[in-house]
Amino acid sequence: MSIPLRRRITWRHWAVTAGIAAAAAWACSGATSPTAPSPAAVSQGKDIFRFDTFGDETFWTDTLRLHAVVQTISPATALSVGLKVDADTLPPAVLAAIQAGQVDLNDPATTVTLLKLGAVVGIWATVDSSNHITRLGTTCALCHSTVDNRIAQGIGSRRDGWPNRELNPGAIIALSPALTAAQKAVYNSWGPGKYDARFNFDGLNGPMVIPPAYGLHGVHSITATGDGPDIEYWNRYVSVTQMHGHGSFVEPRLGISVQNPPDLVSAKLDALQAYQLSLAAPPPAAGSFDAAAAARGRAVFTGAGNCASCHAGTLLTDANSRLHAPAEVVSEPEPNGAPSAASRSATKMYRTTPLRALQFHAPYFHNGVAATLESVVELYDARKGLHLTAQQKADLVQYLRSL
Repeated sequence: MSIPLRRRITWRHWAVTAGIAAAAAWACSGATSPTAPSPAAVSQGKDIFRFDTFGDETFWTDTLRLHAVVQTISPATALSVGLKVDADTLPPAVLAAIQAGQVDLNDPATTVTLLKLGAVVGIWATVDSSNHITRLGTTCALCHSTVDNRIAQGIGSRRDGWPNRELNPGAIIALSPALTAAQKAVYNSWGPGKYDARFNFDGLNGPMVIPPAYGLHGVHSITATGDGPDIEYWNRYVSVTQMHGHGSFVEPRLGISVQNPPDLVSAKLDALQAYQLSLAAPPPAAGSFDAAAAARGRAVFTGAGNCASCHAGTLLTDANSRLHAPAEVVSEPEPNGAPSAASRSATKMYRTTPLRALQFHAPYFHNGVAATLESVVELYDARKGLHLTAQQKADLVQYLRSL
């Protein structure tokens, strides 16, 4: 983002006011409450989500030296690895020039200009008077926001909470000159839309798909393995141990204790959670499913498919009441001999995924083993021995598309 945008995110945004404290209580309860987050808290959280690096420039710049690499990358290359451009941040003249094809997207200098304008989603940079990037950091939006492509592929209005399944974080990290060849090989093996949030602790390689960050109100176990009680737990884990921001994270169940002072994380977590809980899952696209078939598919879902035994209630998950052993999960074993995600987690279990906006975020399951909803149904049918008919499978897919 540009320096003016950075300056507008001031300490007053992070003050833990009574309103934000009430928002935290509401969010953690998962219940509708008169003390829902104030608009101010949600707005503060939006700024944190989009623009705050928690001081992680010390890692991405000083340790990985990625600022020097980004200086040499064209927008076309950046877009090819899934980085997005926020069209609404661009001055009208710049946006018009892009639409008219008058901006050279193969020139690295254009990348620097976009960073100066604060238009690269999830990336913050300081650019000096000589157009050199001097500091670079990441924000939550890098993985958990995308754009609607209204201008061009990868250029449009933000969609916060949507998983960026086109982002190739491993390939981006592997550009660092500070990494060994062996480390780069692991990062380059992940592919688009996947990230391994344990690799830097256990050295194993088992990336998981980037999950959506919308539709989480009322869901306590928000990750595939249900490690933490709420969003705040995972926000602290990611901001400190993956973004490498300044703060602390302690997880005795995994033997993790990271202390990276000064603490630039804790005072921001309540507002960040309030914003994330305000992100509703998008409705299905108009005309994207057959309503009559979806009605029949719902009957399969609750009946012959036995899906509702775990995908229960209004959230279509039993994650708030129980977790499941790996043997119960159809997406195991992991593909390509990767280590079990549960075995690397604090719970050693899996939660049932809440079903929302499924048509928008393929591939499916924590490890992406099902490329389509048709593949999801086939996998369940085979591994659960359901013996669904072709018609039942087709109807069930339509129901899933309707969610």
